[in-house]
Amino acid sequence: MFNHTIRAAFALCLAAGAADAHATLEQKEAAIGATTKITLRVPHGCDGEATHTVRVEIPEGFYAVKPMPKAGWALEVETGAYETPYDNHGTEMTEGVRAVTWSGGDLPDAFYDEFTLRGAVGPQMEAGEVLFFPAVQTCANGTAEWTDTSGSHDVSGPAPKLTLVAGDGGHGHAHGAAEKVTLGALEITAPAAAATLPNQPVAGGFMTITNTGNVDDVLIGARSEAAGRMEVHEMAMEGDVMKMRQLADGLPIPAGETVALEPGGYHIMFMELAGPMVAGEEAEVVLVFEKAGEVAVTFPVKPRDEIGGSGGHGGHGDHAGHGGN
Repeated sequence: MFNHTIRAAFALCLAAGAADAHATLEQKEAAIGATTKITLRVPHGCDGEATHTVRVEIPEGFYAVKPMPKAGWALEVETGAYETPYDNHGTEMTEGVRAVTWSGGDLPDAFYDEFTLRGAVGPQMEAGEVLFFPAVQTCANGTAEWTDTSGSHDVSGPAPKLTLVAGDGGHGHAHGAAEKVTLGALEITAPAAAATLPNQPVAGGFMTITNTGNVDDVLIGARSEAAGRMEVHEMAMEGDVMKMRQLADGLPIPAGETVALEPGGYHIMFMELAGPMVAGEEAEVVLVFEKAGEVAVTFPVKPRDEIGGSGGHGGHGDHAGHGGN
């Protein structure tokens, strides 16, 4: 009798837990000014029924959205105007995706699944603000609605949410080598660019990137208004000669490891400079990663002798002599 009572109580607890399990986002935070991935976690169906449709609304402040297709599900987007236009790589965006729907699937109540999209957090947002992503699951005879944006913990259908963070207190950039920018599982620290000599057409950029996650990533590129183009490079000794080459496939950032971009090794190249890189100034750079997406980082420009080694490894002059290749 006692064991039967315990089992019955345990079953009730499990049922209550299932009923209270909310749809949430895997990510808890997002950096202002950065592109980020968000993943909606759907833990159960509608009162025991299988889910066949999942719809997510996109909040103001989250733009340039691209959803990830799911095998066995049809994908649709709803577009509309933004309250605030956004500068998307030099192109003004006045409208974009405002809702994403995956339909025609079959997610039984006993199973769990994830629905993913990516987008950028607007630079006008403030650290500490919360972005809500109201979501609705539709089943054969009902819905499970996660649409309450009050922020209260006492409601039955809280909307999935992200809390916004910023490296400089509100603009999604890092100022100074002591700052850290986070993009998903990636941590970028100690960014710096080497000041240039007179008439020097290229400059080196350096930083440390730590992958705290369990998935490998790759730094595949960068861009900046300070340069006509940017490339990811490596310097290595070949015999007695220091050679430089572009990493056409990008720089791997293995899971659980730290990769240093420093003089005499890996670095990013500012090429076709718009003007001299002057110590004490800053260069705004967007780093592009294969999986994590994009993030804006401020690179303080430092004297060549303050960036370790040969301070921009003087060998950048060789880049100029080789046409930047």
